[in-house]
Amino acid sequence: MDLSDIMNMIKNPQAIQARANELRQRTAAIRATGQAGGGMVKITLSGEMEMLGCEIAPEVVDPSDPTMLGDLIRAAHHDAADKVKEAIQRELAASMGDMPIPPGLFGGSGNPFGTV
Repeated sequence: MDLSDIMNMIKNPQAIQARANELRQRTAAIRATGQAGGGMVKITLSGEMEMLGCEIAPEVVDPSDPTMLGDLIRAAHHDAADKVKEAIQRELAASMGDMPIPPGLFGGSGNPFGTV
């Protein structure tokens, strides 16, 4: 995307909205699975950071140590969230061409297209 493309889009707000909607749909379709404990706990998130799946191997469920299981779940979620953020950044970079992505765009929720 070059400066003339940007200027044309500014002149046409519907084009900006259409492009934003397209990007929103592409990021919503992202799926990423994070894992912890050598794959014993797996969390799958959407591009909207919605948890789509949680797999826990029976052997990590220790009733005498629920804290460990919680730690593994948090670690797997964090891993999946990092992967989603990376995928969103790739989508944005592809969509924006050579334009730089503003620093800090992925701070907070990790989703620049809405609340999580």
